[in-house]
Amino acid sequence: MSIAKLKSHLAAAARLFRVPADNPDLMRAQFDAFSKQIPLLYAILLTNTFAVSYTHLAVAPIWLSVVVPALLCAVGIARLFWWQRKRHRVHSDAEILHSLRVTNWTTLPIAAGFAAWSFALYPYGDSFAQGQIAFFMAVTVIGCIFCMMHLRSVALIVTIVVDVPYVLYFFATGEPTLKAIAVNNLLVTGAMVTVLFIYSRDFADLVASRKSLMAQQAATQALSDANFRLANLDSLTELPNRRRFFAELADAFGDAQRNGSRLAVGIIDLDGFKPINDNYGHSIGDRVLIEVGRRIREACEGFATHRVAFARLGGDEFGLVVCGDPADQDLLALGQRIADRIRLPYQLDTAHNGLSCSIGFALYPRSATSAEALYECADYSLYHAKRHVRGQTVIFSSEHEAEIRSRGVIENLLRTSDFGAEMDLAFQPIVDATSERTTGFEVLARWHSPRLGMVSPADFIPAAERIGLIRQLTQALLIRALAAARAWPDDIRLSFNLSAHDICSPDGILPLISIIERSGVAPRRLDFEITETAVAFDFRRAEESIATLKAMGCGISLDDFGTGYSSLSHVHRLPLDKIKVDRSFVADVNANPVSHKIIKSLTGLCADMEIACVVEGVETHDQLDSLRRLGCDYIQGYYFAKPMPVAAVSDYLARERRRFGGEMSATAAAGA
Repeated sequence: MSIAKLKSHLAAAARLFRVPADNPDLMRAQFDAFSKQIPLLYAILLTNTFAVSYTHLAVAPIWLSVVVPALLCAVGIARLFWWQRKRHRVHSDAEILHSLRVTNWTTLPIAAGFAAWSFALYPYGDSFAQGQIAFFMAVTVIGCIFCMMHLRSVALIVTIVVDVPYVLYFFATGEPTLKAIAVNNLLVTGAMVTVLFIYSRDFADLVASRKSLMAQQAATQALSDANFRLANLDSLTELPNRRRFFAELADAFGDAQRNGSRLAVGIIDLDGFKPINDNYGHSIGDRVLIEVGRRIREACEGFATHRVAFARLGGDEFGLVVCGDPADQDLLALGQRIADRIRLPYQLDTAHNGLSCSIGFALYPRSATSAEALYECADYSLYHAKRHVRGQTVIFSSEHEAEIRSRGVIENLLRTSDFGAEMDLAFQPIVDATSERTTGFEVLARWHSPRLGMVSPADFIPAAERIGLIRQLTQALLIRALAAARAWPDDIRLSFNLSAHDICSPDGILPLISIIERSGVAPRRLDFEITETAVAFDFRRAEESIATLKAMGCGISLDDFGTGYSSLSHVHRLPLDKIKVDRSFVADVNANPVSHKIIKSLTGLCADMEIACVVEGVETHDQLDSLRRLGCDYIQGYYFAKPMPVAAVSDYLARERRRFGGEMSATAAAGA
């Protein structure tokens, strides 16, 4: 054998007696398992030592039968307590390695001490006492080796230090029985060493597989945590999402019920976000939503008086759950904090844009007795805010509850109503501002409910939109309006209002086109009025629908301009024929310089773009004169006529023809 191979074998043999330091997981597992076996190990060793010492009291010197075993047992007990202290502490890998190496070093002298004591006692006593020594050494070492199997190096040291001298000593006596015992012990030791190596290998494999399993479990748990996070997190704003919001609401509602405390739910809706999305694109819109989410987070986290959970519910809508017994003034203060932050300018490429938000709150237990009902109340208070006090915070009240009941009654009656029998039409003239001649009529819907009496369009039109009947109602009213217009002179136009659902649904205008083609009324006599809000609902689809109506020859008017999203891009991008200025600017046109300037700006805009300007709500001659001077093209309002039933239109037109005919005759006579 070469020297290199010899060195290699010697190094491999030396490794058998060292604690492995290159596998921290195996080392820690050996430490844990070995420390649990220490009490049993020393129980076997000390019990057997006591038995041998007791049987040799009468035959061996006192120092050999009592003093030496007492010292050996004291060392064993000290080691036992040392291990017990180690077992109940948290150790680093370095500390564990040190403890196992100390065990390696101390095992050799302890094992040698017990073996030497046993051999020293052997000459004393009779054959039974000598047999006990042989039995003590064999059984004790076997028991101890089994207890040390988790730490192979220690078990091998004990085997060599005790069993090798044991076999040599008893074989050297020449006594056949003792030789047989020596051979027998040698065979058993060999079998045990084989088992020791197999067990050591399997234990290392088990630790490795456990580590692998733990890694898999950790990976699985990490994946589960990631999936849970994704399932409960809005990917755009990184706020909790709708799912997480309602889970938080359910938990908070349960706590509020148990504690008898107040709980609030809030819903935030951005005012003016859709025009930003339409004008600048979805990427800019996403950036705005991210910034809005950040500002809401700051406002809620800085609201130290109460714990606020916040989430993005979808689109430009966000939710709040306010815990900690909030009062109305707390909610109003929180709403103001959020609104103030959202109103700050947003940097969009080279432009600065502002947003506002409307917020609706509802309080438990005042407003509702379930989490779902509380959310619905908050949603209604938001609806109320957007309709009546846009940009402000509204808390659900008893008045809102009465409105909901009324709204529910209207919706239920609308579902069962006979549109042909209960719906009626009124027509309001649209007059040329210069000549004061009627150029057309706007159709206004009226509902006479057998149970409720006259119901305002401001109530039943939104109700029809909510319950999905608006398109059916639009079609029924358009058929009747076109039938009325068929009897009018060809130069009289018909203005008809369309909702967002009519122009933004995939097939919304197809039934309307069919109705127009069957009506016998030329499309050029029709003006469809569309609000800014309806256009902003889905601008691209609205743009397609409007282009189709325009291609038929119909006119397009943008209604209530200045009260919706006020996006001038709608004026530029849509093929408009008219802009209708809302009546709110007309009431104080002669007293309020702001209203005067707004109308002047709008008439200038219309003139530049060659679009007609129609002004609603004119009730006095002074208003009419001011609007004429400002350049308005058409007038609509009570000054000329209130909305009239279809039967009165013919008489109205006949009176107008006689009036203008008389004026023309008087003018001709004066000229003559």
